[in-house]
Amino acid sequence: MRGEVRMSGFFMDWDGNLRSVEDPGGGYVCEVDVPARYVAVMKGPILAHEATLYKTRADVEKAGIKAELVPGTHPWGSKRDGF
Repeated sequence: MRGEVRMSGFFMDWDGNLRSVEDPGGGYVCEVDVPARYVAVMKGPILAHEATLYKTRADVEKAGIKAELVPGTHPWGSKRDGF
């Protein structure tokens, strides 16, 4: 993504976990478009996941989302999913 901006914030992964854009784990890197509230989760040049950016945990709660904040060490997917 051209003009990539790194910042803090959170997004939901495909398993319903809350992750930090600073430490998504799994060898992924987040590219963030703040005005669009968009997170592109990248693995090299490949777009692996897209999500909504939540600037704070309070924003997540305000959106009615109840999810566990997981560290970057928490695996993405499962063996059942082919990971």
